[in-house]
Amino acid sequence: MRVVALVPGGIEEQILFFATIDDLKRNYPQAQIDVVVEPQSKAAYRVSKSVHEVFTFDYKDRNSLADWGNLVGTIRDREYDVAITTKQSWFTGLLLWLTGIPTRIGYQGNGAVFLTHPIPLNPSKYLAAMYHDLLQPLNIKTPCPELAVNILKSDIEWARNEQQRLGVNETGFILVYPGSSKSSSDIIYPVENWQEIIQDCQSKQPDLPVVLINDQQIGRSLLDSAVNIKLTSPDNIGKLTSMIAGASLMLTVEGVPLQLSVAVQTYTIALLGSTEPAKILPKSDKFLAIKSPTSKTADILPKTVLEKIWGM
Repeated sequence: MRVVALVPGGIEEQILFFATIDDLKRNYPQAQIDVVVEPQSKAAYRVSKSVHEVFTFDYKDRNSLADWGNLVGTIRDREYDVAITTKQSWFTGLLLWLTGIPTRIGYQGNGAVFLTHPIPLNPSKYLAAMYHDLLQPLNIKTPCPELAVNILKSDIEWARNEQQRLGVNETGFILVYPGSSKSSSDIIYPVENWQEIIQDCQSKQPDLPVVLINDQQIGRSLLDSAVNIKLTSPDNIGKLTSMIAGASLMLTVEGVPLQLSVAVQTYTIALLGSTEPAKILPKSDKFLAIKSPTSKTADILPKTVLEKIWGM
């Protein structure tokens, strides 16, 4: 069986889709599964264990009819048996119909008239489970499995060397993802709040180093204001995943590191703004969320975060 999945969205969405493609591969071991994703999201599949080939298409760009025609041609040439789309769209539905793929699966709503198997959309579900519902027409009706990733040996070795360089390979460490200076204002958490949290952790657990996932602007500000913070700068998603897997605790705002932390089962405290925890986190004692009372991450008090840390 040859399957193509159209999965718009960023790297976070791709990781949340991993449970779907992994379960598909488990039920159909001989299946060849390809995905069509946005260019900036291709990097996610370095840690996927089930995808055969990744094609890129900028769903958000103002594509010409020729661009869409090229995508249809690329898909038609590979003679897929099944197409799955996570996007409710008339244009995407029409595109899949034009490919001639016999089994076309997506959600009810816009474009569903072009699908052979439209299924109900349950937007209140955990996103990974919502995506997993798309497997029902393929007679896969088991619960959504946990997120999982496949890390290359070279990335594992890099992380081991990095932990030795930082001097944390024997002690364990708290890993902090403070966000990106490019993140939206709703997600950014103030440097002074991170300072208070890190200093309290260092005071109460002096033998547990704090390692910061580097963002050039935020990282520099924290390094200038706090002592004994260690800095790591993984340059691909595999190295980042390996560092997260080695951490004793992950403190993070919403973003790719949060989903990777879930996938490798690292104890995690997530600081969330407007996003509902149940949408992006599975039910587990390992993954705790603190949701802002104002929908802005910046309004979460450091005291609240510290209470969650020491109450774990």
